[in-house]
Amino acid sequence: MAQDMTEKDILKMQIDQLKKEVTLERQMVSKTAKELKDYIESMAAEDPLVKGVPEDKNPFKEKGGCIIS
Repeated sequence: MAQDMTEKDILKMQIDQLKKEVTLERQMVSKTAKELKDYIESMAAEDPLVKGVPEDKNPFKEKGGCIIS
């Protein structure tokens, strides 16, 4: 795609992207990291990767066993 574009078109795209980025609201990492940590800790009780999946609700558990006679 970039091969079909002139240098002027590429620079215009970069300027448009920078204009979008300059309007974004920035936040301190120290603040957002704490909020993210608090959210993760508050949702840990509901997280199936942390507490596991009940055997009866596990869609990957084999339904029946193998019987060899």
